[in-house]
Amino acid sequence: MGNLDGQAGSWLRSTLTGWQKPTLRPVDNSGEGAEGLVGFVLAAAMVGALTGLAAASFRLLLDQAAKWRESLSGWANGTWWGLIVVVLICAVCTAVAASLVARVEPNAEGSGIPRVEAVVEGRAQPGRFRILPIKYVGGLLSLGSGLALGREGPSVQMGGSIAVIVASVTRRSQADLRILAAGGAAAGLATAFNAPIAGGVFVLEELVKRFDPRTTLATLVASASGFMVAYPLVHSGTDFHMPQLAEPRLGDAGWVVVAGVVTGVLAVLYNKAIMFGLHKTDTSRWPVEARAAVIGGSVGILVWCAPDLAGGGDNLTQQALLGHGTTWVLIGVLALRFLLGVASYAAGTPGGLFAPMLVLGADTGLIVALVAAHFMPHAAPDPAALALIGMAAFFTASVHAPVTGLILATELTGVTNQLPPMLGACATALLVAMVLRSQPIYGLLADRAATRT
Repeated sequence: MGNLDGQAGSWLRSTLTGWQKPTLRPVDNSGEGAEGLVGFVLAAAMVGALTGLAAASFRLLLDQAAKWRESLSGWANGTWWGLIVVVLICAVCTAVAASLVARVEPNAEGSGIPRVEAVVEGRAQPGRFRILPIKYVGGLLSLGSGLALGREGPSVQMGGSIAVIVASVTRRSQADLRILAAGGAAAGLATAFNAPIAGGVFVLEELVKRFDPRTTLATLVASASGFMVAYPLVHSGTDFHMPQLAEPRLGDAGWVVVAGVVTGVLAVLYNKAIMFGLHKTDTSRWPVEARAAVIGGSVGILVWCAPDLAGGGDNLTQQALLGHGTTWVLIGVLALRFLLGVASYAAGTPGGLFAPMLVLGADTGLIVALVAAHFMPHAAPDPAALALIGMAAFFTASVHAPVTGLILATELTGVTNQLPPMLGACATALLVAMVLRSQPIYGLLADRAATRT
């Protein structure tokens, strides 16, 4: 830089500075005219479109990584040296992802949704533009290595980071940046799960917690544009396929309430376990890379011996939604995925919580259905239906976002006739969480993100 002078040197210095930190205007939009509003909407559409491209490519690469992981497991299975190779690869990928976060961009850690929430609420600074590449690459490494994490968290934070870049380039105000970050988050979630309505509703219900016209407009425009751009790349119908379900029966109401109670208690325990794991890592004296390598290596053992149990768990959710499984096997899978999800999130790499929650909720609902079939073989609820209900209820109890839980479960499966029992189970699960004084997981994580800024 010392040898640069004149206009070229000035341009390069300003560009590098802009890459590190956004430039915003402290402008009041209260008297904004039609032209300014149109510009704001165009900025929201740009944020959504760019987020759709980033999240769609991220999802496609993760799908390819899952295929490579499966091929690697098949190649290595049955030999002791194959086990060593798999463990080393998973350990190195996880350690590199954790190192990128710890050494280059700490704000790219974990889900990313809490960080975006803190930015939207004004409790944290937008952060540097390099969050985007670190989240993208680190997410590919951590999720690709088989950690029990979801793609939605990185997609949401990438959307928020893209919003910061667009707001800086278009010189939007700080207030506009926060709204655009919410829109980018909606677009990221919409693309991650092929769920544009759930993406918008989640942001309004959980992140911003308000439905004012300007925020709603930006969120819906960004979610729609992101979904539209990603549609040709990743859309293949609903993410999960379910059999035709019979209409709900009033006689199943008792078991629906049981599913709500059980998922509510389990979600409370899961939230506490996640925060406990993060507390342990925050106070640990181990180097970040060593801790992540141990977790990644442990996941590598699972990839070698039971690859279907590793990763985000979409395959496990799909099997539960088809009603497949026996009680004791499902209990074992539930316990394993519970612990694996906590350990994976504690690794300090990019990765979300939605997908692991869906596995736990669907398996819990299916277990309740199988128990019901044991005691009432001729009057038990449909196992697939109760798995769907449990999925929505667990999410609701953990996140405290019942409307998002209902819409997300519906968009992911395309099933609409189970909304009444889902509503009852979600209400029950949320009541259990509130009685137990459990805070929403993203609120807890947002507090942690704000204090670490």
